[in-house]
Amino acid sequence: MLDRLHTSMAAQRRLLDDVGHELRTPLTVIGGHLELMDVEDAADVRATRELALDEVDRMRLLVDDLLVLAVADREGFVRPVPTDVGVLTDDVLDKATGLGRRTWRVDQRADQRCLVDPRRLTQAWLQLASNAVKYSADGSTVTLGSAVADGTLRLWVRDEGVGIAPEHQARIFERFERTEQSAGTEGAGLGLAIVAAIARAHGGGVDVSSTPGVGSTFVLHVPVTLAPDDGADGTPDERDDDEEGPA
Repeated sequence: MLDRLHTSMAAQRRLLDDVGHELRTPLTVIGGHLELMDVEDAADVRATRELALDEVDRMRLLVDDLLVLAVADREGFVRPVPTDVGVLTDDVLDKATGLGRRTWRVDQRADQRCLVDPRRLTQAWLQLASNAVKYSADGSTVTLGSAVADGTLRLWVRDEGVGIAPEHQARIFERFERTEQSAGTEGAGLGLAIVAAIARAHGGGVDVSSTPGVGSTFVLHVPVTLAPDDGADGTPDERDDDEEGPA
């Protein structure tokens, strides 16, 4: 119990530090523009209003992400249920196609039912897909896949994007970590930290292999217990797949 209390208090301190650090900039931007706004100039008022609303939306997304990280170490953050990984793979693919104009494909689909939290895994998987879109060009291929072997579930996303320099690969899962490749993109650098938190909550982790100028492959891996196949989740749609794992 003392360990849980200590973990909870440490998480709250990190949350307060992160909120204070990250909200300072948008609050300063909003305050500065409101002070300089010419209330007699309708165009200036409209422009300032739009800017303020945009910054408020950015703060809202940031707070949502921080709240996820704040509770990631708590009991109940993940709620494992029997999940058809093949169906989950197809569901994530269907959702990911709306993230950007890419050639989306699945190169392998697990056919096992495992005890995992499908909502959290979907959240993490889509974050990896969103990351792939952010750092790749329109029309390039983004590949998803899933496999279960030796008691481990692997979910991956492979892109043909800008890649990640070797010196940054060990740090990209830390909070607010930004690389040269992420300069000029939206976000506070919390997406991959959330992916790592979800993987840890399942008892696993996330790895990356990347070559600058060629692309990256992110693999989320978690230990799993196979669930009885009672057919509750149905069967995945038939699609043309190549039987291969992540590169």
